[in-house]
Amino acid sequence: MKNGKTLKQETKQQLIQKDEGTETFKNIWYDEECKLAIEEMNAKEKWLMNRRREKEEQEYYHKRKEAHKIIMNKKKTYMKNVIESIEED
Repeated sequence: MKNGKTLKQETKQQLIQKDEGTETFKNIWYDEECKLAIEEMNAKEKWLMNRRREKEEQEYYHKRKEAHKIIMNKKKTYMKNVIESIEED
């Protein structure tokens, strides 16, 4: 059985070879939900810069945490599915 690091490196190499000439695998998982989360986070940040109150700061950090959680979950799910499909081959 391969260790996690080796499997990850091999998977990355296979993806790069497979997707050569097309969009990169890093952006395939990035969808409308991720884009919306980032836009909401950026809107809260702009709003915070104008107001600088504790409540607004907490709202911004909550939106920021939520956006990063959505993005990381999407990426994790995508990579898990890719690894499973490669292992099946």
